[in-house]
Amino acid sequence: MSLSDLRYSLISGFLAEVPQPTTGGSAPGELIKFVTLGLNLIAWAGTAAGVCGVLVTGTMMAVSHKRGESSEHMSRLGMVLGGCILVAVAGPVISWIFSNGGEPANPGAPAGN
Repeated sequence: MSLSDLRYSLISGFLAEVPQPTTGGSAPGELIKFVTLGLNLIAWAGTAAGVCGVLVTGTMMAVSHKRGESSEHMSRLGMVLGGCILVAVAGPVISWIFSNGGEPANPGAPAGN
């Protein structure tokens, strides 16, 4: 018995004991609502953090300019704006990945969310 045969027999033995779901592959409605609420809260928090980041970076740029100092605030602003873009794009990309053949992943949700 080779090492790959031993590995295959171990893996197939573990996989044979895994229970298979019998619910048809759909999550309960209450769980979908709870997860959607959590993801919406995270999205709003990310947006608020992005706005705060832009405001803080702008304030630091203004204070440094007033003092006559030169700092690398543009790179910081670029990172903050990149994070804002990432937060804004995350939801639609995940919805597109988990869509059901062109239909929205959550049919009860509005098209923009």
